[in-house]
Amino acid sequence: MNDVDDMDFLLGSDDDDGGGRRRGRAGNGRRGRRRRRRRSRGRFLAPLLAFIILAGIIGGGGYYGYRWFSDALVPDDYTGQGTGEVVIQIKDGQSASEVAAELQRQGVVASAKAFINAIDNAKKSSSLQPGTYKLRKQMAAAEAVKLLDPDNLIVAKATIKEGLRLSDMFKQLAEKTGKAPKEFENAAKSAEDLGLPRYAKGNLEGYAFPATYDFQPDATPAEMLAQMVERFNQAAEQVDLESSAKKMGYTPHEIVTIASIIQAEAGRHEDMPKIARVIYNRLNHEPEMKLAMDSTVMYAWRRYRTQATHAELEIKSPYNTYKYLGLPPGPIANPGDHAIEAALNPAKGPWLFFVATDPKSNVTKFATTEAERQALLAELRRNSAGG
Repeated sequence: MNDVDDMDFLLGSDDDDGGGRRRGRAGNGRRGRRRRRRRSRGRFLAPLLAFIILAGIIGGGGYYGYRWFSDALVPDDYTGQGTGEVVIQIKDGQSASEVAAELQRQGVVASAKAFINAIDNAKKSSSLQPGTYKLRKQMAAAEAVKLLDPDNLIVAKATIKEGLRLSDMFKQLAEKTGKAPKEFENAAKSAEDLGLPRYAKGNLEGYAFPATYDFQPDATPAEMLAQMVERFNQAAEQVDLESSAKKMGYTPHEIVTIASIIQAEAGRHEDMPKIARVIYNRLNHEPEMKLAMDSTVMYAWRRYRTQATHAELEIKSPYNTYKYLGLPPGPIANPGDHAIEAALNPAKGPWLFFVATDPKSNVTKFATTEAERQALLAELRRNSAGG
């Protein structure tokens, strides 16, 4: 039976035998109605059957088409952890798709889509932190996502100690970052670029806050110094430096200058409030009394020692507080938190002198009269001779 015969069978043939035509008119009428009903059913069944057959064909083909289409949508991706080294920088404000395009461009991942899928699966698309990272060539996208964790940021770590002068700080920064000291010296001349407070009078000395810093490899000396100034500004805000200084009758710049002297003179944090009191007692003494701090004289000479010689005390410099009344024109070092707090919160006492009596322990003792001071100097000589 061919396809046509099949359809004829379903639809019913119009070529009935002649017996139907020989029946009477009534019989012919009944048979005609039955024939019309068969033809109506045939007209309904034919499209239904065609639809079922077509759906089966489309369904089978659709399944395999879907499989093919799905396979085509799977993005290219490498396997494994890759080889070599690629330095990638994520800039502030970059989206995950922009990072993905850069990774593909530099051969880290096989396709940007693979990285997008991997970072979405890890739920980290919104946590990409700006900075510089080390990755590898031809990595699996999921492995690349792991290495872009903030814990893997490439930084130049520099710990700047309290009390360093700028000249020494520049040398340390140069060693840690690979920049030349001269680059930092030049950058320090631009107060606007550094974000110095107005009361700093355009001078960085005293305002490069000592702390541990993480510098990006591509950071410029100006950016590094600006980061240190920002840290100072944060410390100043914490102690409300401007209003606190005003209450004490000093400018913020004078307080930072006093803090720098405290930092240079103190051997221990616990001695700082008393040293601060000595400074204020001398500044406010009647009759007038010179500050007479060896640390300021050593700053004028660009030297480091706890005691100046008689010859060194003759230097004609506004930093020579043995010759000139009042404070020097600016800070002599970069003070830390403890020194700034001591400058704002001096201890109570009548002391006018202090002497570091034991060079080994850095113990400082305090005196009110010249006789007491001489006794402390004698103790210092004994301890120095015995050492």
